[in-house]
Amino acid sequence: MPPTLHLPVGLPGSGKTTLARQLEQEHAALRLSPDEWMLPLFGAGDVDGKRDVLERQLLWGVAARALSLGVSVVLDYGLWSREERALYRERVRTLGVRAELHVLDVPLDELWRRLEERNRNLPPDTFPVTRAELEEWDGWFQRPDAAELAQWAELR
Repeated sequence: MPPTLHLPVGLPGSGKTTLARQLEQEHAALRLSPDEWMLPLFGAGDVDGKRDVLERQLLWGVAARALSLGVSVVLDYGLWSREERALYRERVRTLGVRAELHVLDVPLDELWRRLEERNRNLPPDTFPVTRAELEEWDGWFQRPDAAELAQWAELR
């Protein structure tokens, strides 16, 4: 069976990292999380667009190499836009591996409750999130529709 690229999709606080860690264990997969790389390299947040370079180039290069060697990968990215998810769908097709999209769509009030708790006990490699940021990001989040989910289902 070919390796699988697992892609958790959701906003901060939706459970992506928790799921990514579970998938890492269940599938003996390489888990790549930009937050774990950003802080030591550049600091919290998106420093001068470096997060995009980190995700789309550096971490993807590691992921593609692992997948080509037969190792499953979990990209703990968020993938808020359809365009971003389409890019990874095309990359998966090019590599000839399987992919699973894991959509974690949690109501905004529940996300904020979780983030308030996380902000009080901030884990390593994590940055605080404000309610205003969460609301702004929720406006940017393009939830996958049925047509997009059907495209991903073809890659399983």
